[in-house]
Amino acid sequence: MNAPGAGSNAVTRWFLRHLQVLPVLLLAVGAVLDFHTPPHFSAEAFYAAAPMSAAALLSLRATVLAGIGACAVDLALLAYFGFLEDYGGWSELAAVATVSAFAVVVNRLMHYRDVRLQSVREIALAVQRAVLPKPPATIGPLRLAARYRSAEREAQIGGDLYGAQDTPYGVRCLVGDVRGKGVEAVKAVDVALGAFREAAEEERTLAGVAARLERALLREAERRAGLERTEGFVTGVLAEIPHSWDEVRLVNRGHPPPLLLHPGGAVRGVEPSEAALPWCLAGLGAGRETTDTVPFPPGATLLLYTDGLTEAKDRAGAFYDPVAALTGHTFPGPDDLLGRLLRDVGHHTGGRVTDDMALLAITRQAGERGP
Repeated sequence: MNAPGAGSNAVTRWFLRHLQVLPVLLLAVGAVLDFHTPPHFSAEAFYAAAPMSAAALLSLRATVLAGIGACAVDLALLAYFGFLEDYGGWSELAAVATVSAFAVVVNRLMHYRDVRLQSVREIALAVQRAVLPKPPATIGPLRLAARYRSAEREAQIGGDLYGAQDTPYGVRCLVGDVRGKGVEAVKAVDVALGAFREAAEEERTLAGVAARLERALLREAERRAGLERTEGFVTGVLAEIPHSWDEVRLVNRGHPPPLLLHPGGAVRGVEPSEAALPWCLAGLGAGRETTDTVPFPPGATLLLYTDGLTEAKDRAGAFYDPVAALTGHTFPGPDDLLGRLLRDVGHHTGGRVTDDMALLAITRQAGERGP
């Protein structure tokens, strides 16, 4: 299986690598046309295009060399045909030299833009590491892995979130999805994770953790304006694996159901026994918090994810089905599972990313038994 968009990325790399010879090709074609066409025909456009293409594709040094080469070739052919004896030839040479000088300026501007963009990427990556730190690779007999993929090409974080930590009550995890995009969504992500980290250590039950998240997110929503205040909500799943390791407790607040992968390759979705509204919307319903419990045998894996996984569509509009894709397959660990998922989704969508995706996988190592 190829990596997400691996085919298109390979074609792009091949194209860009061969496109670097474009300045030389333009000069060669211009010289041939100038030499083998009637004297009144000028290949000035080719000489001007060579340094401009170098400015977009190559380094400062290559851009300067392309400009010098363009002027040299044009000068040689103008001299050969005797056009340096009138102002027309000198005017053409001056135009090529001016474009070459401008190409150097364009090259520098593009370089500074790339430097700023790289700085923004590094800042975004630092924000991601601060807000969404990687979970510990192992907790007792559990192995954990997480992945985050943003729909925004230059963004490292969006409205999806995950968290996992060991607590006195077991290993507690959260995967959620904030409605909306942009800065407001990132603020809600920060509030949700902060409330989760504190509540997971202090609340005796998952229902208590869910209630703390509700209050924290409601306070955050009150600071918003307009529709974000009245229509903002967060879907999510809370999971708890007690230190006996043999079961998983789940609270689902309007989120896609987690998947339980059994050692033999069977996969099933863990639907909530009672539907519940997302956080920030609980006031619209009178239902109580429901905690579901399912067995978690050795070798099993719990997969928590956001709807970016199940709503990934191919070009025909068909949604990705993780149950069908994973059934019958076994994986050495959670990292391998998430790697396979991302490759498979990329293949399904053709490399197109339309929604954020957060994935968290927890595997109970085979042969490990609880106390």
